[in-house]
Formats: sequence, C-alpha cells, structure tokens
Amino acid sequence: MAVLKSRILERLDLKWAELARMRPLSAAAVARLRENFAIEFTYNSNAIEGNRLTLRETELVISQGMTIKGRSLREHLEARDHHEATRFLYDVTDSKKAGPITETLIRSLHRLVVRETEEETAGSYRMGAVRITGSAHQPPEGFEVPRLMREFVSWIGKSRRRLHPVVFASLVHHRLAAIHPFEDGNGRTARLLMNLLLMQKGYPLVVILKNDRKKYYRALDRADRGDEGALVSLVAQGVERSLELYLKAAGSTQERFVSLSELAKGTPYSPKYLNLLIRSGKLAGHKEGRNWVSSKAALKQYLQTRLRKRSPRLE
Repeated sequence: MAVLKSRILERLDLKWAELARMRPLSAAAVARLRENFAIEFTYNSNAIEGNRLTLRETELVISQGMTIKGRSLREHLEARDHHEATRFLYDVTDSKKAGPITETLIRSLHRLVVRETEEETAGSYRMGAVRITGSAHQPPEGFEVPRLMREFVSWIGKSRRRLHPVVFASLVHHRLAAIHPFEDGNGRTARLLMNLLLMQKGYPLVVILKNDRKKYYRALDRADRGDEGALVSLVAQGVERSLELYLKAAGSTQERFVSLSELAKGTPYSPKYLNLLIRSGKLAGHKEGRNWVSSKAALKQYLQTRLRKRSPRLE
C-alpha cells in the first residue's frame, strides 16, 4: 500500500489544521479563491488531455463567453463543461452531505465533464475495448467494467476511514483511471472524484499542473505496475500548494515565498539541490507558474530536522 513519509503527512496535517482554525473565511475571499482555483483546475486538467486553450483563454471562455480564434469548438466546450463539473463539486461539498461514493455519482461527474462533447456516451460505461495512448497499461474489456466498478465502489466504502485522506484520494484516482470505464474523459473524471474526496475532508481544490504532465503520466505508469508512491507524492505536492495559497490569502502565515535562486543565497545549497529537496518531500514548497518557490521558514525547519537526525541519542 502506498504511503507518504511521516514528515510530509505531518506538514500537510499542520497546514490543514491551521486553515481549519481560520475558517470561516470571508464570503468575498472564498468566492474569489474558488473561482480562481476552478479556472486554474479547468485549464490544467484539460491541458493535460491536449486542450490548447491557455489559462487566460480558458478564463475568457468561462467568464466572458468569448470565442478564441484558432481554437476548436470542442476546446471551448471542454472548458465550459469542466468548469460546470467543478462547480458541482462545490455544490456537493457545500451541502455538507459527505455521503457514500456511488456509481451514480461517478457517472454524474463524467456526464458533466463531457456533456457537450460526448453527448451520446456521457455518463455511460464503455462497451468495447480501449487503449490509453502512450501507456503500456491495457484497461479491462468493456464487459468487465460494470463488475469492476461495483468492486471499486465497494473498496471505496471499506477503505475511506482507514487511510489518510490524501493517500486515499490518490489511490481512488489511480484505480478509476486504471479501469478506464468510459470512452473518453476518464482522466478528468478521476481528477474530479479525487478532488471531491479531498474537499469533503476540508481541503481546497487540488490542481495537477499541466507543466507536470510527463511526471504525472510516469507516476500513473508506475502505479499501473504496483508502485503508487510517486502518484501519492505528486498529489501531496498539489495539496500542499493549495493549502499554502489558501493560507496566504487568509493572511494566516508570515512566510514569504521566494524563488529558489533567492532562497539559496547565503546557504550551502544550490537552487537545483533545493528543487530536489522539494520534489522529494523534504522541503516545503510549491510551484507558482513554472517556477518552484519556498520560504526561509521552510528551509529552517528542514535544517532543524537534519540536525535532530544527526544528533546522538542520549542514554
């Protein structure tokens, strides 16, 4: 079973608890954060699947109903559908009804995310075989899908309370993607379901960045071979990024996030090494655009952890 290193879990739990203490945030702040995250999530989730709309173009399509020259009708419809599906996640979590995950709910997510692009198959399990472009994983035959989905939903019910929410949501994502129950939209549906589970536990919306697309696909390939650790770590990075952005907006943190080149000044570490520390989960940090950022407080915490490990135990 894939697990996160204890230091990462502790860090996530501390930030989750800090955000919980700050709630309720102002209605204006919540509305602004939600819409920003919904557009960013829509852009990145669609871009991972090949949609060419930029982040700015995605915002214009969603917020102003604009038509972007040089982009296909399908790309516009995908943006609109995904944004509506994200709003559905907020509606479900706002209702405070953290009910069981059912096949009906999963099919509803799929129906929303492909409503205008795959109208005939939206919400319906595939009947035939399918291949995942660029992956060695061969999804099950179509006739197996109903049984596998029943087993999947049963596993969710049995596992939900015994796993850490971040680990659990990551595993759910992979297992749904591996079954690949729909003709199209499986990745988007899996990321929506993952987020629904996290949001029901009080986490902000989590975005897997388009810039991490290759890393994300490699993590899924490793998970297909039985090693889910890389995927869980990647999702954990997204969780930490969202928590930090929410805390920053709430004004509850004194940390100032800076580029790794700035953080490296006056230390024995290079920006490249700091980048490695973040990606391995040893140093708290997140991506802003294409660039990794961290803080002096996070680096200090990392150094203190190293010193404790090096110090001999007292007899």
